[in-house]
Amino acid sequence: MENNTVAAISTPVGSGGISIVRISGSNAMHIIGKIFKAKNSKDMSKAKSHTIHFGFIFDEDKIIDEVLVSIMRKPNTYTKEDIVEINCHGGIVPTQKILEIVLKYGADLAEPGEFTKRAFLNGRLDLSQAESVIDLITAKTDLSRQSAVNQLEGSLSHKISILKGKIADLLSHIEVNIDYPEYDIEQLSIASIESTVIQINSEIKSLLTTSDTGKILREGISTAIVGKPNVGKSSLLNALIGDQRAIVTDIPGTTRDLIEEYVNLNGVPLRLVDTAGIRETEDIVEKIGVDLSKRAIASAELVLFIMDNSSPLSKEDTSILESIKSKKYIVILNKSDLPAVIDFSVLRNFITDAPIINISITESTGFDILEQTIKMMFMSGQIDVNNDVILTNVRHKNALHKAEESMDNVLDNIKLSHTQELLAVDLQNAYRYLGEITGESVSEDIIHSIFSRFCLGK
Repeated sequence: MENNTVAAISTPVGSGGISIVRISGSNAMHIIGKIFKAKNSKDMSKAKSHTIHFGFIFDEDKIIDEVLVSIMRKPNTYTKEDIVEINCHGGIVPTQKILEIVLKYGADLAEPGEFTKRAFLNGRLDLSQAESVIDLITAKTDLSRQSAVNQLEGSLSHKISILKGKIADLLSHIEVNIDYPEYDIEQLSIASIESTVIQINSEIKSLLTTSDTGKILREGISTAIVGKPNVGKSSLLNALIGDQRAIVTDIPGTTRDLIEEYVNLNGVPLRLVDTAGIRETEDIVEKIGVDLSKRAIASAELVLFIMDNSSPLSKEDTSILESIKSKKYIVILNKSDLPAVIDFSVLRNFITDAPIINISITESTGFDILEQTIKMMFMSGQIDVNNDVILTNVRHKNALHKAEESMDNVLDNIKLSHTQELLAVDLQNAYRYLGEITGESVSEDIIHSIFSRFCLGK
């Protein structure tokens, strides 16, 4: 890595109380000494680490802004380099101007994620911890936030380290047996090797079982709200997000386009899509909306099929049921506050094992049952993010799958009575794949790809 000094705006660009321009690198203290004058005239080159100083940013003799400057000296910083953070007044013009001055006096503009990349390259974070920073920034619920924090603190790294240690220990015994067969060294029996491999592989498989829950915590459940016109789809969307996001009227066909929102459903993030009412129509615009609704159903992980409990089962209802039978879906009978008209026994002829829930959007009843049903369908009820190591990253999942395949190969080779040299090859592969998760055996291209997804200034 080059020893250049980099800078970027670390807060969202726009009007606000405070903006932060961050500088990291060997030249950070020199740059701030050139552009900042403390109110008490203190020399910044002598300022102690982790102190804050009040003063002014200058461009030559012209005052640019009144600021607070945080001084953090290596190695006890985020990047393990000298870091300066300029806390200026929020606003596009003063923030951009200060960044321009910092660049003018010798800093380079940071690439996306470069501060976290330096933290990784300088050994402060491993790669899985660095990736958890993105998860923390984009967390949609408290559960996803806590999961990201756990990974940032090293929960996954610790688990991977334990697995690698067990493989390394097994390899050391095997390789000693291979290299020094003439010495009187305690040799591991094939049965002992097989038992250890099964135990390690079981732990890998157990970790992989958390990936579905992890994907939900990270990305949310893609959820389509469908039904015929005027059954309460938009009202359900508004009720779940707590806002009048969708237009609600008594006129069928009001929703013509897809409306998408994230919602925190008792800790479970949903990516809700409110679709146009599905029905046969001659209206060209509404027909486009219906086609979009069908596409939304095809790509959804969960379909919330809402029906009007106060109206008889219609051909449109049964047609929609037929179109979603291959998906995970929940039937929601809205308007439970009104006399029921739908014949439940007839409805069950069209529905096999999908849950049916009665709700009243106007009276806000039935939502607790809906929440728990979704959680049971996708997350087996409760999940303890404080004590469980949860796999949230597709890259980690793929690396673990490769490690699992390598361990399966070891077991196959044992059954085929292959030599210990062949067992060692697959064990080494499993060790390397686990190392990809924490960044010990990963290519520069992958590292660049990971950090390019970060925002500027982080």
